[in-house]
Formats: sequence, C-alpha cells, structure tokens
Amino acid sequence: MPEGDTVWQAARRLHEALAGEVLIRSDFRVPKYATVDLTGRRVLSTVPRGKHLLTRFEGGLTLHTHLRMEGAWKVYGAGERWRGGPGHQIRVILGTDHRTAVGYRLQVLELLRTTEEERVVGHLGPDLLGPDWDPERALANLRTDPARPLGEALLDQRNLAGIGNIYKSELCFLLGATPWLPVGALPADRAEKLPGLAHRLLAANRDRPVRQTTGLRHQDLFVYGRAPRPCLRCRTPVRVADQGDGSQDRPTYWCPTCQTGPAPAPDAPQRWRERHRRTPT
Repeated sequence: MPEGDTVWQAARRLHEALAGEVLIRSDFRVPKYATVDLTGRRVLSTVPRGKHLLTRFEGGLTLHTHLRMEGAWKVYGAGERWRGGPGHQIRVILGTDHRTAVGYRLQVLELLRTTEEERVVGHLGPDLLGPDWDPERALANLRTDPARPLGEALLDQRNLAGIGNIYKSELCFLLGATPWLPVGALPADRAEKLPGLAHRLLAANRDRPVRQTTGLRHQDLFVYGRAPRPCLRCRTPVRVADQGDGSQDRPTYWCPTCQTGPAPAPDAPQRWRERHRRTPT
C-alpha cells in the first residue's frame, strides 16, 4: 500500500533512472494525452510531495502522478522483461537509452506546466519526508478540528502529508489511543510527540524494502493486518473495522486493551469482512 515512504522510494528510483537523460520513447496510454510526445526532452528530476510524484522535463513541463491504492512505477533496463502487470494496465512509458520507466494502474496522471505544480499539491500540509517538514505546523493543523477522530485527521493530507492507512493504525497504537478518539481528547504530552513520532517512522522506513514499526525481529507491524491475532504487547486479539464515511476502504486496526478511547461495536470487524467478500475483485 503506497504511503509517504513508498512514494519517496518510487521518486528516488525514477530520479536515478531518468534524471539528466533525454527521452527516446514517450507513450501516454490515456485518451487525454494520447497525442502527447515528449521524445527529445531531457528529464530534469522526479520529486515526491506527500503521496504525489512530480517528474519535471525541460521546457517547463511536469508529469504529476499519484499511485493511490494499486498504482506503481517500475524501472527496467534495456532488454529486461516488464513484470509490472498486463499491457492494458500501462498508463505511460518514459524511455531513455539506458532505462525505461513504466507507470501501471496510475489513477492520477496529469501533464501540466511546472509553474502550475502548486495547483495539484499546494493544498498539502507539511511533507513528513520533504524539505518543508514543520512539526509545529503539522500539530497546529491537526488541532484545528478537536472533535475530529484522530485516525481521520491523520489521513487528511491537508494536515500533514504522507500518512496512509498503515501508519495511521500504527501511530495510534504507539500513542495508546484508538483511531476514533477525538484529536482534542488526546493528552497534550502525547499530542506533542505525534509529529516527531510520525516523522521518525517514515524516515526510518524510506530506505527499507519492508516497512517496520516494531523494532522486533519477524514482527514488522504492531496491529495493521494482524486481526484477530493477539496484540504483541498484551495478547488481546487485535480488532479491525472501517473508519470514515464508507466512500473508501479504510480497514483500521487497533488493540482494545492497549489503546483507550471510543471504538466501533464488537461486530464491526465481521461486517467489514463480509462486505469485502461480496465485493468483486
């Protein structure tokens, strides 16, 4: 699941593969840009902004992409077999003499003037892995709506950029609060630790192939994906339920013993599992 650290890694791969090189192949496989040809342009850089990717080309153009839930950028060497998925899932191909970057299942793909980048990322809060990271501003943003559930506030990229469902669940566990606890009800000492903790988790994982939050061998995550297995701390079965308005799948994991605050009814996890069994894949 792409979160800020995953996107940071994708940006680094794209930058290392393409930056400074001239495109010899440009293939946009979406109707809006079917006639666009960037062949002959030099790639300047690829930078992450929260969960967004900005690939800049000479001539003042930027390709804005977002991985969402299933998107991926894959980089291949000359003659290497592409393994990112079937051909019909490819949305864009950018090739140089030495490397080819292939974007699969990209739900957001937009070509814009570089001077207009703020139009697509200007709404974001401080980037946990970016040069604009500001923990005080991030905390102030979170506190603007004290009645909002903590988990929802953490996912709101306008507050701080880079947290997804996994880090939301793990952060709430480490703070000892359920994701449904109102932000304003989080004790002040824990609230003040939150931005720094989030930053340390993402920074520690941006160079790791497997995300790890526990520091334990063979146990990568405290609660995410562990229901109904026992909590690593207290052995209480971890629970899972949806959070939010239901417009997106937001499976949220927590330990009912280690985390204090409101939580859904005990049958909520079963409802979540039943709904996902009925959903076509």
